[in-house]
Formats: sequence, C-alpha cells, structure tokens
Amino acid sequence: MNHLNTNEIQKIIPHRHPFLLVDYIEDYEPGEFAVGYKCVTYREDFFPGHFPDEPVMPGVLTLEALAQVGAVIILSKPENSGKTAYFGGVQKCRFKGKVVPGDKVKLEVRVTREKGPIGVGQALATVDGKVVVQAEMIFVVGEGKAASQ
Repeated sequence: MNHLNTNEIQKIIPHRHPFLLVDYIEDYEPGEFAVGYKCVTYREDFFPGHFPDEPVMPGVLTLEALAQVGAVIILSKPENSGKTAYFGGVQKCRFKGKVVPGDKVKLEVRVTREKGPIGVGQALATVDGKVVVQAEMIFVVGEGKAASQ
C-alpha cells in the first residue's frame, strides 16, 4: 500500500490551508485510484456560517475533497509533476447525506478514462459506510504552478 501524509500530499497538489481538504491518503496508484480521508472537526473555517445552529460541511466542499484526491492520482504521475489538475466538469452528482463535525469522510476516486490532458474519474465519499456524495468528475491537466517542494 502507498500512503501519503499531509506534507507529502502538499508536494503533489498545490492546495493549502484552509483549502486543503484531504488529511491523508491511505492507498493510491498513480494514474489509477486513491483512497483518502478528511477528518472533520468543529473548528473548520466554514462551520460558523454553514450553519450556526446545525454545522454541516457544504456538499460542494466534499466534492472538492474528492477532486483533491483525484488530483493526487493524476499529479503523482511523473509526466504530470509540477502541473495543476483543474475541474473540467461534474456529472451524475448526488448528495445523499450530511457531513458533520466528528465525521471521518472516506474519499475514493478511480480514473476510468483518460485521453491526453483530459480524463474522467468516478468519485465516492462515505461516512461510516454510508454514501454522502457520489459523482463522475472530469479533470483537465494544465500547466500551472507546481506545489511547493
């Protein structure tokens, strides 16, 4: 199993606090799949406004966490080192549950198609085995600033 801690993730993707939404990668294979986790705490920057009386992680941020796991898959390929993976689109997205403080979100992404700089990944976020988000995500690899080394 290949695993990555936060510092190692930041060597691959350009995201940083407060927008780095992946705490660690449990296993991955460059260009193929990754399984990561986001440990959600009450101290997340978005909770004071979403929502004050019932803190819920915005679904689009769970989708972003999945995209960051997908970026690890794509940008860990040697030929993509130092590049940036961008959202190209989202299809078949379903929000099926809430993510709240104390949840450990499992983030699974598998690349299903890739042609040149464009590809598609199947993404699934779960909490305690229950699906909270599923989607098909399109990515585009572009020339961008490399992650800090």
